[in-house]
Amino acid sequence: MASGHRQVLHLAPSVNTTTVVTTTTTTTTYAPITLPPLPPPVVPSNPKDYPLLHAEFPDSLRAFPLELPGGTQATYRHDESDLESDPKEEVIGGRGWRMLRRDQDVDVPKIIGLADAVERYGRKRAFVNEHSMEGVENTTDFTLTPPRKKSRATPLPPISMPPAAPPSPLPSPGGSPSPQTLNIWPSAPPSGASSPQLQVPIQPDLSLTTLLALPSMLSHFSALPPQLQSHVLLTFLRNSPLSVIRTIHSVLTPTMSRDFLTLLPAELTSHILSFLPFTTLARASRVCKAWRNIIDSDHVLWRDLLKSTKIWFGGDSERAFARELFTRRRRAGLPAPNSLPGPHPYKILFKSRHLTRTKWINNLNPKHVSFPAHGRAVVTCLIFSHERIISASDDHSIHVYSPHTGQLTMSLDGHEGGVWALSATKDVLVSGSTDRTVRIWDLNTGRCTHVFGGHTSTVRCLAIVKPEWVETTGEDGVIRREKWPKRPMIVTGSRDHTLRVWLLPRPDEDEYRCFGNGEDEVDPAEEDVDENPYHKLHLEGHEHAVRALAARGRTLVSGSYDTHVRVWDIITGECKWILTGHTQKVYSVVLDPIRNIACSGSMDGTVRVWDLNSGTERFMLTGHTSLVGLLGLSASHLVSAAADSTLRIWDPDTGEMKHTLAAHNGAITCFQHDEFKVLSGSDGTLKMWDIRDGSVVRDLLTGIVGVWQVVFEGRWCVAASNRQDATVLDVWDFGTEEIGNEDGTRELREVSDWVGEPPNGFYEDTTDDEYEEEAVMMDVMDQDSLEVAPSDRDPDEKMDEDEEPPSGSRAGSSRGGGSVLSGLGDSGSRGNPKVREELARQVRAQMLSTSGSRPGSSTMRVRSLPPNDETPTRPRIKNMLPGRRR
Repeated sequence: MASGHRQVLHLAPSVNTTTVVTTTTTTTTYAPITLPPLPPPVVPSNPKDYPLLHAEFPDSLRAFPLELPGGTQATYRHDESDLESDPKEEVIGGRGWRMLRRDQDVDVPKIIGLADAVERYGRKRAFVNEHSMEGVENTTDFTLTPPRKKSRATPLPPISMPPAAPPSPLPSPGGSPSPQTLNIWPSAPPSGASSPQLQVPIQPDLSLTTLLALPSMLSHFSALPPQLQSHVLLTFLRNSPLSVIRTIHSVLTPTMSRDFLTLLPAELTSHILSFLPFTTLARASRVCKAWRNIIDSDHVLWRDLLKSTKIWFGGDSERAFARELFTRRRRAGLPAPNSLPGPHPYKILFKSRHLTRTKWINNLNPKHVSFPAHGRAVVTCLIFSHERIISASDDHSIHVYSPHTGQLTMSLDGHEGGVWALSATKDVLVSGSTDRTVRIWDLNTGRCTHVFGGHTSTVRCLAIVKPEWVETTGEDGVIRREKWPKRPMIVTGSRDHTLRVWLLPRPDEDEYRCFGNGEDEVDPAEEDVDENPYHKLHLEGHEHAVRALAARGRTLVSGSYDTHVRVWDIITGECKWILTGHTQKVYSVVLDPIRNIACSGSMDGTVRVWDLNSGTERFMLTGHTSLVGLLGLSASHLVSAAADSTLRIWDPDTGEMKHTLAAHNGAITCFQHDEFKVLSGSDGTLKMWDIRDGSVVRDLLTGIVGVWQVVFEGRWCVAASNRQDATVLDVWDFGTEEIGNEDGTRELREVSDWVGEPPNGFYEDTTDDEYEEEAVMMDVMDQDSLEVAPSDRDPDEKMDEDEEPPSGSRAGSSRGGGSVLSGLGDSGSRGNPKVREELARQVRAQMLSTSGSRPGSSTMRVRSLPPNDETPTRPRIKNMLPGRRR
């Protein structure tokens, strides 16, 4: 209890009614009775031994009413400042007048004041008993001329208490202070026979006596030994009613509680939480804001949980997801000021992958929408992008639908031939057609903004290449991390045996059309591409139609009917490798820039895995007996689909065949897969497979003529099929489940915060100039993962014991809680170690403002690792020397 508090006792105004000719009611307001101050608290040598020393009184004990003998009402207040916020204070006023507070400005129209009213009233009455108004208590001298201003009550003198006596038996509860001590009311004025004697406002009783004796009682209690103090308090509590015990409990419980998660070291907290299943962690994060902040921000916890539940895929998929989420938050200005930081991306990733693994299998009644599309035409291309369904057909049309309602929101018309290639990024769509043109569309307005000509035959395949950071080896043998291409580009492959590279136009750049500007239309094949400012390269070398391509960074892989696979540099146009081995036409290619491999499928029934570093064949995967027309590559699985009605799942690192999916009765027309499932279409059925054991989960579509295309992302799945000579699009939302109620009705229940991962593992939002800061941010976030055991490293990151890492690669030691950050590039000022260190410090501070801090901490810090060789959570192999891994 603070020593500056002064307890006061506020007496309720006394009311005296005197009946003469008229009835006069006089209300006398008394100044607060100041009780003796409590002695200051003893300053303990160990404040932890006195947890209630500075505990605040609950509101119910800071002000409460008292009823004194004779029916007098009073209010006890723990502190005089409580009077300012008294909600029961009433404004006194009447018709034509109101009472002003002392600090209130008098800025009101001229009205008859209370003093004037009293004066006018007094002129009409005779004065008796020395000019005092009969029946009215006289507390001040009253002259013949009433005062012009309202008289104020004379402040009452404070209660004088004798000094506290030395420790002695407590005063008797029935004792009463002497009248001299309790001189707290004004004396009643003398009155005549017709004037009744005013009553004393209060009579001392047990309550007032206790309040006056409280300082002495507290001094006595403080002098008692601890055992006797406990005995006295327990005796009081044993004789206390339930309401009193509840009040004491409301003060003791929060004071005595200890939040162990906020008090333990970060490493020990992480170790304790690592034993909890994710369902318990989800419930624990709802206990309080402090627990939520600790659980949500512990990236080591969620990373280990991803690994223990076998949904950590490795490669760059997890870091790419985190970079994407950091970018979205920064652009959205999150977290907002004075709000909790958002959860770590690994937690959101865990929830997304857990939902993807469970809901697609367990949700037997997802929301399903089916609607016609493109008449009877074949759907040649299908894309799900930014909650848009984009479909193209051989009837020359491109349609955009809403996945929620199935409504056609946009029809893109302009091609004069069937559309056989599509690619989208954000609000831009690129299409290629048999009319030999490449068109760029604005998906916000539906306008065709550009038309590129130059190919002399059908544009059969295309891809949009977004800037991303890649490792390049210079002539000096130094590995540098650079961003390629410098701006988004388009790569197109045609049946004219060539490929072309174009710049993807920006929204603010001039529109370009090779024809259709009011002039005489020309054949797009005859266009002079040198006049097109967006045309960059013409790649020649294939001797037959280019059937498939894949591009990432500055690497382009193309497959052709000439049985060859070529690897190009799309910046220089150089053909780096000609990969030979297939004996028949190549129909499909995929590219993995993390493993630095490319895979191709051919009519010869084989799948070949190529090493892009050396241009040699790593594996030849055999087993299919017919054309391998489709390939898919993810972090852990390579999937091939063939005309022999089977799909096969391979390990891309070893070439081992894991499973053969054989349940279709015809050629596989379409498929897509991720780390959990495969969706494939053929002979009138759309099947879902478990990719880990190769079993059939269910049939999504049956009894149809054929399935043209299927795509999925996150919670959404879209399929284009043919039913009774009509093309139909089916949309499933696995994040919305139809459930039945007790009354027999059914309703939809939706899952929130399901963030899907793109099928190709490439995110569009992290390709801007902010990536360099994100790279540093990820290094800080994963500072302990830089020094993990060899089993946790990617295969291509292993080094011999004494091997020196190449310049530009990440290496360092985290002793002292820091981390050595490199790999930021060697050009310009970034090559300066001091500049890189300052950049890392700034980005680390930015990351900490996103990740949050422990409650009660004035500064935020990175959870540094202990300097020993192991932590309570997991063993680690430490770097003994800077720049060297062991």
